[in-house]
Amino acid sequence: MSLLLQRVAETLSSHGALAQAVPGFQPRAGQTDMAMAVGQTLEQGGQLVVEAGTGVGKTYAYLVPVLLSGQRALVSTATKALQDQLFSRDIPRLVEVLGLPIRVALLKGRSNYLCLHRMEQARHSPESAQPGAQRALAKIETWAQSTRTGDMAELTGLDERSSLWPLVTSTRDNCLGSSCPRYRACHVNLARKEAMASDVVVINHHLFFADMAVRESGVAELLPTVRVTVFDEAHQLNEIGVNFLGQQLSTVQLLELSRDVLATGLQLARGLVDWHALTDRLEKSSRDLRLAAGLHRGSVRLRWTEAWPEGVEESEWTAALQNLQQALAQVQSGLDTVAELAPDFQRLVERTRELGQQATLFSTPPDPEGVRWAEVSAQLRLVQSPLDIAQAFSALTRPMPAPQAADDADVDNADVDNADAFDPDSVQALLAGAPQLDADHQAGQGGVGQRAWIFTSATLGDEPSLRWFTEPCGLTSAQVMQVTSPFDYAQQAALYVPAHLPKPGDPGHAGHVAQLVVEAVQLLGGGTLVLTTTLNAMRAIGEYLQTRLDPASNVEVLVQGQSPKRRLMERFREGSAQGRSGCVLVASASFWEGFDVPGDALQLVVIDKLPFPPPGDPLFEARSQRVTREGRSAFADHALPEAAVALKQGAGRLIRSETDRGVLVVCDTRLATMSYGRRLVRGLPEMRRLSGHAEFLATLGQFTTDATKPMTS
Repeated sequence: MSLLLQRVAETLSSHGALAQAVPGFQPRAGQTDMAMAVGQTLEQGGQLVVEAGTGVGKTYAYLVPVLLSGQRALVSTATKALQDQLFSRDIPRLVEVLGLPIRVALLKGRSNYLCLHRMEQARHSPESAQPGAQRALAKIETWAQSTRTGDMAELTGLDERSSLWPLVTSTRDNCLGSSCPRYRACHVNLARKEAMASDVVVINHHLFFADMAVRESGVAELLPTVRVTVFDEAHQLNEIGVNFLGQQLSTVQLLELSRDVLATGLQLARGLVDWHALTDRLEKSSRDLRLAAGLHRGSVRLRWTEAWPEGVEESEWTAALQNLQQALAQVQSGLDTVAELAPDFQRLVERTRELGQQATLFSTPPDPEGVRWAEVSAQLRLVQSPLDIAQAFSALTRPMPAPQAADDADVDNADVDNADAFDPDSVQALLAGAPQLDADHQAGQGGVGQRAWIFTSATLGDEPSLRWFTEPCGLTSAQVMQVTSPFDYAQQAALYVPAHLPKPGDPGHAGHVAQLVVEAVQLLGGGTLVLTTTLNAMRAIGEYLQTRLDPASNVEVLVQGQSPKRRLMERFREGSAQGRSGCVLVASASFWEGFDVPGDALQLVVIDKLPFPPPGDPLFEARSQRVTREGRSAFADHALPEAAVALKQGAGRLIRSETDRGVLVVCDTRLATMSYGRRLVRGLPEMRRLSGHAEFLATLGQFTTDATKPMTS
């Protein structure tokens, strides 16, 4: 056994550093097995994919060997919450316990940092005249004088959805780079410099893929060259990557350009160009393009296999797109006349040109190798993307030459939040092979010259090969490992599939689900999370519960969208503590994963339907067609694994500690009546099955009468 593996095993043992320094730490066989596998990959190089069940302790399982190895590393997460947790809590704790001289940095996308230049311009923006805006700006300006990092997460009281947020932060589109008058004090550049000098850099998947997609030759300087890359919450890699490796044009981009052109023109070149006329036409053409996409309720994706999206009027769409191109050309012409007056105008010229190129792209037929669609909501987003990230990731994980240094201008104008296209040269430059080490070091470390890639999540598939994850990520040759949860699900949890409910396609299905929830909540007094597969079902169930569970019931009904997500999660976790009402939370989308509520605050998870992908989704259909062309079953090899993984993620909200107890209710009779239901159940933890409604209610009643007695068969 190598020295690294010896140190890993000792650290995680009953007498190791963690057991001595961390209260409540207990050695876990699964955690140690995973950590040893990670250590071997660090020594030998290659790709390791680990599905680590809830409670394994996967964070320490990869951090301990990474930190002990002494290798420079990137640790990437899917969410800012986990990113902040790793940087602020987990890594500092381990560094202290292990006594390691390791420098750690946190790096986010540029839109997460205060832009000093744009903050100074914000008071000239029309949005600053809105009620309360001046007070909020004053608060930001006061904070700007004391913050070291400029990380907007430090600023309390300002939601990301605020209209002021884009006024005081920058994007690739509006960043001036080295031409900015506040360049030397720029928080983004300072964060990047700190990252370049650090041993471990905590980033997120969006940042990683944005680097892959940036066109500038200096992309290699955005992140340090490392030998070790860890992806936590890796199950989101493919979907995040697809968004960044494609092409996009949105009315949000167009309207933001119009706003910035008008504000900058009036401030720096008033009277030289008719700014109002230019921006009015751009805004009108943007809104006309959105109207040409038709009237739709909620958010929908329109197929786009011809020169225009399905369901739209061809002539109206073509005319709207042509008018948009002409409006952009006029804006660019106006900006060209004043471009030499200020760097702000030069960057606006570049933005306008780039958006014009995207408009031209979407006026031509789609690429048959990818998929194109129009996403229609209050705004319009045109998307052309690859079907997955396999090709890009395969290129990344092969040995690559060392990157070339970039000049300052290229680096400063490169962005980590927005990307226009996939550049293979950038992929080769990004995270290239490790620097050459001396012969003695190589001899002592075996395969130290090979890159090490670690991918981990609690949910990576529904069968041992984890094909659901490895195939679209181009990791078919990776070592695959599954580590089961240490929780005793048979004693701690139960599964109930109500046989009396109507079929999921029945118009009254949501109402019957809501009735079941009311009956359960009246017994539990709260502690219930309702996960829906559609926003319509979420709204219907939420409204029903808010009507039937009035304040006198001592139950507070929380519905996603009615308050900020962070506030909803905090209130739900409080539950009935300190004499407050118990809570029911009705949610969809992002609440299916990454929402952890240990203890009695959550004892019942209700899922309204099996989470099959929507059949009309263009990306899903394109992937299904590819599976069919390969001679496989689109349902068994694509739709069913997608549903199994999503169901597993939702079910994972229930049990978060060794002492938790709860019931999972899946209000979809197909789980019990259809042959594929057995496969979906096998993908879940081995909970005991409740035979009927009476046993379900009795189990809930047991929670309220004996909070410490475990469920038994």
